[in-house]
Amino acid sequence: MASTSTPSESPYVQWNNIADDELTVEQVEKYLTPIQDDLWVTAACVDRLVDDVSVQRAILELGIQRTEGALERSRGARDHPTLPEEDDGPSPGPSTLTEEQKRQASLSAYFRDHPSDAQLCQLRIVLLERLDRLNTFSEVLKELGTEEGEGDDIAVDEWDDDPWADETGEPVQTSKSTTAKEPPVPLFSFLVYPLLDLACLLATTEEFSALRILMEKHGPTIWPFRFIILDSIPEHSAAADYRELLPAVDLSVDREQHPTFSPWRSESDWTERQDVRKALANADVDTSLAVDSDIPSDDAPNPEPLPVEELLHWYRARIDHIVSSTGMVDVALSLVQHAASQGVPGLDEVGEDLSLLSRLIYDVPSADKGPQEDWTLERWKSLEPLAAICTYLAHSTPETIARDINRLVMPYLFVLEARAERAGHPDPSLATRLLYEYILGANLEIVAGIFEASKPTLPPAQRLIKDDEDIARLALACLYGSDSLDEWPTMSRIFECLPAWDITQDEDEADETETTIASLGDFVKPSTTRPRCTPADLLLFFKPLPTSSLSRALDILDEHLESGEILARWSVPAPLRWFLQSNSNIAEQRAWAQRMARRAGGSDDQLSSQEDWEWLLEDMLKLAGSGESGKRGAFCLLSKDDVTRIFFEGLVSTGKFDIAKNMLRSHKSNLDIDPTAVEDICLTCSQEFYDNASSGNYHFGDMKLAYDCLDVPPPSERVIKEKEFIEATSRLCSFNLMSRPGIPISPIEIRLTKDRLSLVSRVLSSNNDAYKHTQVILDLVHKLGFRGDIVAEVKTLAMLADTALQAEDFDRAYETCHKMVETVQELRKASLCTDDPTIQEASEVCWVACYQLGRQPEFQDVPKKLILLGRAMELCPAERLVDILTAWRRLEQEDMEERERRLEARRSGAKRDRAQISHHKGHKRSASTQSGITSLTERLQRIHMPDLHMPSSPLSPLVHGAPDAAALAGKAFNRVAANFPFGVGARGRSLLSNERDRSRSSEGSRTRYDGGEVSVQATKVLQKGLGWLLGDDEES
Repeated sequence: MASTSTPSESPYVQWNNIADDELTVEQVEKYLTPIQDDLWVTAACVDRLVDDVSVQRAILELGIQRTEGALERSRGARDHPTLPEEDDGPSPGPSTLTEEQKRQASLSAYFRDHPSDAQLCQLRIVLLERLDRLNTFSEVLKELGTEEGEGDDIAVDEWDDDPWADETGEPVQTSKSTTAKEPPVPLFSFLVYPLLDLACLLATTEEFSALRILMEKHGPTIWPFRFIILDSIPEHSAAADYRELLPAVDLSVDREQHPTFSPWRSESDWTERQDVRKALANADVDTSLAVDSDIPSDDAPNPEPLPVEELLHWYRARIDHIVSSTGMVDVALSLVQHAASQGVPGLDEVGEDLSLLSRLIYDVPSADKGPQEDWTLERWKSLEPLAAICTYLAHSTPETIARDINRLVMPYLFVLEARAERAGHPDPSLATRLLYEYILGANLEIVAGIFEASKPTLPPAQRLIKDDEDIARLALACLYGSDSLDEWPTMSRIFECLPAWDITQDEDEADETETTIASLGDFVKPSTTRPRCTPADLLLFFKPLPTSSLSRALDILDEHLESGEILARWSVPAPLRWFLQSNSNIAEQRAWAQRMARRAGGSDDQLSSQEDWEWLLEDMLKLAGSGESGKRGAFCLLSKDDVTRIFFEGLVSTGKFDIAKNMLRSHKSNLDIDPTAVEDICLTCSQEFYDNASSGNYHFGDMKLAYDCLDVPPPSERVIKEKEFIEATSRLCSFNLMSRPGIPISPIEIRLTKDRLSLVSRVLSSNNDAYKHTQVILDLVHKLGFRGDIVAEVKTLAMLADTALQAEDFDRAYETCHKMVETVQELRKASLCTDDPTIQEASEVCWVACYQLGRQPEFQDVPKKLILLGRAMELCPAERLVDILTAWRRLEQEDMEERERRLEARRSGAKRDRAQISHHKGHKRSASTQSGITSLTERLQRIHMPDLHMPSSPLSPLVHGAPDAAALAGKAFNRVAANFPFGVGARGRSLLSNERDRSRSSEGSRTRYDGGEVSVQATKVLQKGLGWLLGDDEES
């Protein structure tokens, strides 16, 4: 519009009134320079967009100049941060900020306090981006041959790379145009459009020079979207026109080559930094004018160079798209050649395929007129008849296949038949045979189209296949020979095209049909000579069958198709031939039923409701055998009870325990299983979860599923025992047991451990304080499967005592031995027969542990040691009694010697009181001896040694005149073995060998006791030990 401003008006009004097309560079300076409001001027520069490059440049540069003050003030606010101080004292918050955080906070506060400067900084970002785009626009105009100037008389050279130019090599005359070539995009759009949209627009309009400049100057922003831009190039464009834009390969790194860019500014402006942008955003500055704000660089599809494989995949997809969308194979070949020159590997085969495809594309539509120039005679003659038919029908669809056969294939077949007649080898079945061969090799969609054109309801003249029996044989061969798992609707379409014969079979014909089906099942089974039964092989099998057998085979096919659809519905599809192969194989049917039950709860189906699982059970029962004769369902050999059990096992294995319990309790559900079977299935599934668990913690993962699975059946002894074993496993894993250094023990290793008490031993050996928790360890042993096993409990107590002994915790070892003795005594009292192997084994473990602790030299509590040795004498077999008595005597002898040494030391230090002390000790020794004899006698009388048949105690001949102990000792010695069958702690020596060594060191080479000597020695030992037993440590 015309300018309406007058000289008397203010610069604000004059600027607003002047039209865009009348604006000049001088007017920009005239109207905007006098205005002192920087924000207004900058906003006016952002708001005004013109089509003149010079004027637009002046506007942008002036706007940028008027933002310099705000830029300097904002930088100063950031570089010299000042934080406000609180009245109540210093705040702990700022003191904890880093220097960069302080600067950021200061800048954000400055922008909030000075919104005009914040707006100026934001507008500066917009102006700088527009100035870069303006420079790019100018570069594009130069590339197109448009000279920048004030006038309109601009000459542009025409493009001289005309692809249709004469190939003689003579230069092409170029003409001058009196008008400037229009830019690909108006300046206004170039400045404000998103860069990605602008690049896609240039690619779509085939402005490749402008697109190349845009990529070069703004590459860091739009290069991550390069494949979106390349996909915008029309498919018919020649690759040579945009070869500079196509990705290349850097063979040194085996990845896509990253191009180099040359942006207008080597460094970004201060306002374009991320921290400044963040501060502007915190100040709630309007950023809607930012021209590049709509490109999320962080979400770019390909921000980094692609590997060679992905780049190759893109080229192949591009080539396929060109061929499928345009049919211009020469363009696709040009792209392949360019990709090869750029170092892209793996496209040689594609190039060869395109070469063949180009001939097929140009030959097939006019093949009935004979070979064209593209085809060579040698190639045409090398084609086999079946290959020629496939060439004719290569691009046929199910809708056009019948028409293409009649229009293209049948004339060719007739020519072949005529040639055979002229050659003197007439073959009337040639056309039919070749057509059948093509049908047997075609996909099911094409076969369905052919059969729909051959329905028995059509007039014979319109049918491609005119024989009903041939249709049935071909359909059976194609369907049972197909490997398809997802084309069930297509298979049903084929079945609907087959003839239906009304034939009543007698008993003999029915048996013959059953035999035929059984033979067919054997025929389709793979073998070493024929890994796969092809449709052509099956046609040979069906060819001799009569109409009655074909009719029965079609009935069975109907049942198989229904079963196949059910299996596919639950993500366990099977090819049709599987139904023939498993017809008499109950193991195969059971395995497939298990797959169906287990896969139904997988990620593909996600059955989450009880109704879904009831639907699955209903379908599985449909496939099961119902007792009806001739039924050929997928699970015809499985009873309904078998299928129900398999279904329940699959349901439990998916972890849907609530649904399983609800279905078991529901009266409307078809799930009717014996409680014992439910328990067996749940135990089996629980063990599967257990064996697959990577962690023993039963609060999560597979171990939790194993534990929760046992809540489905009612509690029973087996269920409780398995739950306790899972709890024991979790407890064992909490002790950090290792199967190998650095590798924790797995649950499956725990289950496979034959001696589970060894796990307890490992716990005690790997945890220093574990032996202190006796009840915890015993509870662990019970849950490991030893509940009620007294021998295992005694062995565990023995291990605890041994561990405490090695830790030199003698008091706890003594307590454990005491508890072990009580356990064994209760066992012996409860049993009438002392010869029970269980009692003997428990007694053996107990007396060995007592003997081991009782003879421990570091254990200083002699009374407790004597009690332990007494318990050992009570429980040990007769042949071990002498060794324990010897240890008793030695313990007492050593103690007496020690007492004598201490007494002698006292005597040497107190000679003046020797007589008085001697008199006092003599009186006390007499009393103590009497008391000790009584106490020891009572103790030994309580010892129960049935093997020795001892009536009271070894002191009987001394106290009550009982039979002499010499006879008993002699009898015991005659039964002593060479060595004990057990070791003592970690010392690696047998008890007997240790005792013999000590005996030999103190008593010479004596090897046998005589009865009198035993009596004398025992009497002396007991008399000398009475004072010590009473606590008299001053007696020698």
